[in-house]
Amino acid sequence: MIFDITPGASASPVILHVPHASRAITPEARAGLLVTDAQLGEELDHLTDAHTDLIAARAAGLAHERPWTFANRWSRLVVDPERFPDDREEMRAVGMGAVYTAGFAGRKLRDDDGVRDEALLRTHFVPYSAALAGLVADRLAAVGRAVIVDVHSYATVLLPYEIHREGARPAVCLGTDRDHTPGWLLTAAQAAFPEHALNTPFAGCYVPLDYYGTDPRVAALMIEIRRDGYMTEPGGPPHAGLDRLAAALAALIDSVSGPAPSGGPPGNQGQRRTR
Repeated sequence: MIFDITPGASASPVILHVPHASRAITPEARAGLLVTDAQLGEELDHLTDAHTDLIAARAAGLAHERPWTFANRWSRLVVDPERFPDDREEMRAVGMGAVYTAGFAGRKLRDDDGVRDEALLRTHFVPYSAALAGLVADRLAAVGRAVIVDVHSYATVLLPYEIHREGARPAVCLGTDRDHTPGWLLTAAQAAFPEHALNTPFAGCYVPLDYYGTDPRVAALMIEIRRDGYMTEPGGPPHAGLDRLAAALAALIDSVSGPAPSGGPPGNQGQRRTR
């Protein structure tokens, strides 16, 4: 299985999406990597959004109405399900498109191989995207709307792979999209995470391509948590900050889980994710 879906309440529109928490590598993907086990461990320490699955699980348990959770079972070093699978993906310029050929500091991870990439997209990217779109369709059919909250983390210190290098690194980054982050969702997130900035150091949020730019019933927001707020970097254990962040996420879930809200300024300056 490529992903895990943890059911939520039948009336909940909220989907917690956790794409980068796993360190697991498939045997096929490991066989194609050009790094030692120690080097692979270093890549995973820096590129894994460690413990974001735990933050999401604890928040789901705290919420008054349990959200649905969609989590990637495999590391982003197998396939990154949040990348565009084609030339629209700007991270391809640093070897970090849907299939990474370079690591967090530019280390070569794989040779270029279009046949291999096509196979990985077919066996991982496509079914993952289809299943997440299917879960959105299920929420739309059940309650008439879907709210995707993308749960991520990022390094306290700027990493070499980051393309946009001038932005602030707040305790929490809220990533928005001009079509899919309505004002009520942004306002709720700002209340839940008062120490935040918008779209820095990363911008945008994930919406399945089946709905992207076409269906306003699908709302989305990215939560990027700076790692020093809940864990020891890089790749170390969580600390007490994790519970505080899980509680804040639960508060956000509660505030957007009832009847469809309205009002507030629209989300702005959002774009497809660049992380």
